[in-house]
Amino acid sequence: MAVLDGNLWEYNLCKVVVVDVSDDYATIGPPLPADCYPVLAELWVPRYGIGSWLPFTPLVQGYLYDWHLTPIAEEEPWTVGVVRYDLDI
Repeated sequence: MAVLDGNLWEYNLCKVVVVDVSDDYATIGPPLPADCYPVLAELWVPRYGIGSWLPFTPLVQGYLYDWHLTPIAEEEPWTVGVVRYDLDI
């Protein structure tokens, strides 16, 4: 009888942390380290091809994609910076 070892969902999904970087545009300041921004959402999304579809997928309503950080290790989360859609600069 075959036995599956481990959690298969870990190979199919990855964690994405969405942070609000709108203040960088409002203050026209230099970018901060990703850990300094407020977290809007933490999502689990399909891992396959994430780098190609991530810039075109709305992750949080009312926010537009700005940048993302690819993790060094597979078990670390992706970080995505987003900007408020209604930002008046």
